[in-house]
Amino acid sequence: HPRHAAGIVAQSGFARFDLARLVEGFRRFGGDEIAELARRSFSGDPLPPDEWARVFAVFGPNVPDEGELARRRQNRTLGPHGMELMCRLDIVDQLCRIESPTLVCVGELEPVTPVAASEEIFQALPDSLARLEVLAGAGHFPWKDVPERYWPLLVDFVTSAADA
Repeated sequence: HPRHAAGIVAQSGFARFDLARLVEGFRRFGGDEIAELARRSFSGDPLPPDEWARVFAVFGPNVPDEGELARRRQNRTLGPHGMELMCRLDIVDQLCRIESPTLVCVGELEPVTPVAASEEIFQALPDSLARLEVLAGAGHFPWKDVPERYWPLLVDFVTSAADA
């Protein structure tokens, strides 16, 4: 819906699934063993809970705890289909059609959607609308890792987009 959104926030995302890039992100922050577990998991091979916990721990300095995770709503029957769709995602060539200011935000310690994935989004957006923010010290959950920087950034962007 062109021009319907006053602004868009692309937080820890990607416009093209790239398993090799994702695996290298996990290798960088977790080593070879974690990278292999991540490759298996993001290829659709369900990991036992103890192995997935090791991968999840690399998502950043502060990951959601058991209580936060318990509040999620999951539909396990949709998981495999969702993973299949995610693995086919490639919308990079469509990003040039965006007509709203877009904040692309990523943590520098992000293994799932590494900085390169956000740079790819940023470079594909129209120059006058794109803003890239790489948050030092943050991983996949920047609101937990660097809330003192994340929330003011988000509030500023949303406020300025709404006022435009």
